[in-house]
Amino acid sequence: MQYKRFFVPIAAVLLAPVSFAQQPAEKTPSPAPVQNTAAPGPFLHLDSAPSNYMLGPDDQITLYVSDAEELSGKPMRIDMKGDINLPMAGRIHAGGLTAEQLETAIQDRLKKFFKDPEVVVSITEFRSQPISVLGAVNTPGVHQLQGRKTLFEVLSLAGGLRSDAGNKIKITRDIRWGRIPLPNAADDPTGNFSVASVTVKSVMNATDPTENIGIKPEDVISVPKADLVYVVGSVHKPGGFVLGENESLSALQVLSLAEGLDKTAAPDKAKIMRAQPGKSDRTELAVNLKKLMAGKGTDMPLKADDILFVPDSAAKSVTTRTTEAVIQIATGLAVYGRF
Repeated sequence: MQYKRFFVPIAAVLLAPVSFAQQPAEKTPSPAPVQNTAAPGPFLHLDSAPSNYMLGPDDQITLYVSDAEELSGKPMRIDMKGDINLPMAGRIHAGGLTAEQLETAIQDRLKKFFKDPEVVVSITEFRSQPISVLGAVNTPGVHQLQGRKTLFEVLSLAGGLRSDAGNKIKITRDIRWGRIPLPNAADDPTGNFSVASVTVKSVMNATDPTENIGIKPEDVISVPKADLVYVVGSVHKPGGFVLGENESLSALQVLSLAEGLDKTAAPDKAKIMRAQPGKSDRTELAVNLKKLMAGKGTDMPLKADDILFVPDSAAKSVTTRTTEAVIQIATGLAVYGRF
């Protein structure tokens, strides 16, 4: 009984294909055409273009047509006359139409061959994509986007950042292209533009890939010049120095950038000259560099547009010039223009 219990199902399984093979196959009726009412899935608009964007020569589009694989998924470029040439649909003038209007035009042509064809036009490259890159870049001006470009790529197109570039890069976008996908993005007071910024440090070091956003046509990218502090007087390298990502530099930091004091400097009489809003005169703040260099006292911060002035010591100047004169006489060298 135990063998019979297992034998019957096994035999049935083994003999089943044979019994089915001996039966004549029934003809399955062809399914009726089904109208495709579902969204076309992957064939969506690849760029969030404004709905009123007018197609033109050299734009590249990709079509999705329900029940027509030969028309779907193949990029095509609008010719210089503004036309596209499609199988079955023939030549269609796309120039001056929006993507939605072109969809309707193609649908009307294909109704001869398909019942209620669904057409989606995706713009994959735009004909004219002016963007403005302004400020502290090597090639400022209006540039054309060819295809898709990120913020880093656009800055490269503009020749990269200059050495005097500030700490922030500002992006302004027409709200028709959507809001800028950055956490600090906000609409301007008119509500017509989205404005955001990224740090130069994150761009240069690529520390935050999410800040490398895609750039849209008509974007304005502004790179302001950096704030400077200045050192004048008895230092080895007088001039202006970029604050960069710092909002201030200490007096000793600025002195280090100026490569230290001259021999004739009077560091105990140095001062910071600071501009006052609405006033032509500067406020003078005494800073004793001699004490600071000895590790005494509190270092003072310099803000944007401050001037660190290191005066010359008259006594040191006379001593130094006399020593140089003795050396020149002893070596047979004379530089009369020095006195």
